[in-house]
Amino acid sequence: MVPGPKRRSKSCRRNATALKQIIAKLRKADVLLGEGKKLPEITKALGIHEVTYYRWRCEYGGLSVSQARRLKELERENTCLRRAISDLTLDKLILQEAARGNF
Repeated sequence: MVPGPKRRSKSCRRNATALKQIIAKLRKADVLLGEGKKLPEITKALGIHEVTYYRWRCEYGGLSVSQARRLKELERENTCLRRAISDLTLDKLILQEAARGNF
């Protein structure tokens, strides 16, 4: 069996560009926009797609590197807490079902 091409998950692709690089590119884009250049020219110079620019702008616009790191840390913690809540809710439902004798 011949292995196929390795596929990256969304989280790996998103981490491909470090937060420092993202913020630096957004700042450079702001400077270039201030100089009067058009967005297609700017995104081509930065080596990104316009959609990527808008997504980064929405998520990281106006943040410093430390703030962006803290944001990512909080997002990871939030995900972990959501999983814990869903696991506990499922356990609670299973125990309620067992207490009713419907197993």
